[in-house]
Amino acid sequence: MNSLEITMPEVLRPIFPDATEMARQVRNGDVSPETFDRRARQRLTQVDGQLNAMVHMIDAQPNPSAIGPFAGVPLPLKNIGIAVEGSQMSLGSKLFETMVCTADNTLAARLRKAGFLFMGRTNTPELALSFTSESALHGPCRNPWDLGRTAGGSSGGSAALVAARVVPLAQSSDGAGSTRVPAAHCGVFGFKPSRMRNPVGPTHAESVAGMSTPHAISVSVRDNARMLDVSHGADIGDPYAAPPISESFEAAMNRPLGRLRIGLQVTPPEGHHFDPECTAAARYAADLLRDLGHEVVELTPHYDNAALKRAWRVIGGVSCAQSVDQVARAKGIADPDALLEPVNAEWIAEGRRTSGVAYLEAVQVLHRTSRDMGAYFQQVDAYLSPTTAQIAPQIGYLAGAGMGLDAFYDRFWAHAPLTAVFNASGCPAMNVPLYWTKDNLPVGCQIGAAFGADGLLFQIAAQLEKAAPWAHRLPPMAKEMLSGETFAEAAR
Repeated sequence: MNSLEITMPEVLRPIFPDATEMARQVRNGDVSPETFDRRARQRLTQVDGQLNAMVHMIDAQPNPSAIGPFAGVPLPLKNIGIAVEGSQMSLGSKLFETMVCTADNTLAARLRKAGFLFMGRTNTPELALSFTSESALHGPCRNPWDLGRTAGGSSGGSAALVAARVVPLAQSSDGAGSTRVPAAHCGVFGFKPSRMRNPVGPTHAESVAGMSTPHAISVSVRDNARMLDVSHGADIGDPYAAPPISESFEAAMNRPLGRLRIGLQVTPPEGHHFDPECTAAARYAADLLRDLGHEVVELTPHYDNAALKRAWRVIGGVSCAQSVDQVARAKGIADPDALLEPVNAEWIAEGRRTSGVAYLEAVQVLHRTSRDMGAYFQQVDAYLSPTTAQIAPQIGYLAGAGMGLDAFYDRFWAHAPLTAVFNASGCPAMNVPLYWTKDNLPVGCQIGAAFGADGLLFQIAAQLEKAAPWAHRLPPMAKEMLSGETFAEAAR
């Protein structure tokens, strides 16, 4: 075994270096600072003709730095919400197609300072308004495990690139489940931090009434924790922030985990249905957690899922209407809705008609949900459920083409009816890839915790990663791409 392989964590050694290991090699001078970015771009050309996961490229950075916790690590960025100077960010929409960012936002600046090399923009649905990444502008992003199925949304391209092992880590965001859902469908780890743990400024104070939180999808837990260590913290002038932390997320992840009481939900909200494979995934995770010494009890949080569904539609429509109308005014476009996909145009028109009273009522639903989840986490330390109600569906099923808003929104919510509660309450939640069907399709398990308890989730995830390592589970295209390639060869 060569020296490069010896330094890799046991779970990843035979497969592919994670971002932590890549940066270590760059800082030590074992490889040049541009090595892994160049290799990721090569891998992208091998698989993206099938995946359609990257929609805009960012030029390779000349003379990258060899310092920083993520020195030399290639990082794809979601095609919405993170501004990088000089980069195209189309939001999956013809209306925004020519938009070029004029400056880094706060999150991008922090990631750049940490040493990340930005690769490009990943495929998302138009305005991030779907659980599948199938915009009319860019076409469908396909699942590496089955190219006929969706990679999920709205961070579908990010999840697909990580699952295919183009990169070990990709930036994402989550406003109703948009990190966790694609991570579940692609068999990778996805983490939504507590509300405002990561900043969205300086041009915005919050996103989707505070429900949308940017972060990451990754292969390894430690990459995800270490990335939050370099990105978190309130921006100057933020109106509110996540609770302060007493130690780094990496340190929290590595602390011994005591016996927890974990609430399990395998009963769907009223009017919804869980695929048996999704229920089986959650029960498998529950058994594994029991084997690790934790108490798992079937205990469902009491909040009004139907009211939350209505509130999310109101807030999502108003938020996107504001963005659409702002860019229309700036560009002098008289009819911006003509450039939108019909179902989204209908949703945004509804948002414009929404009264201030109705919007405030929807925000109050979020606050009530936060109270309800706060009460729930007085009874348990963590929560476990299926991430989605269905395994990854065929391309087209979750897209809005040919559907009215009511039918589309019902299908959207039914696909993952248990994810948005963590956006509404601000509580952290993650997708952990523990279960695969007999047809070799990943099924995600969602674990959440109380507001501010991000470190506890990383502790749980690290324990599960050690007990049931998932890094060796590769889709066929990744196996083919990596066949015969050792870590030492990839690092040259």
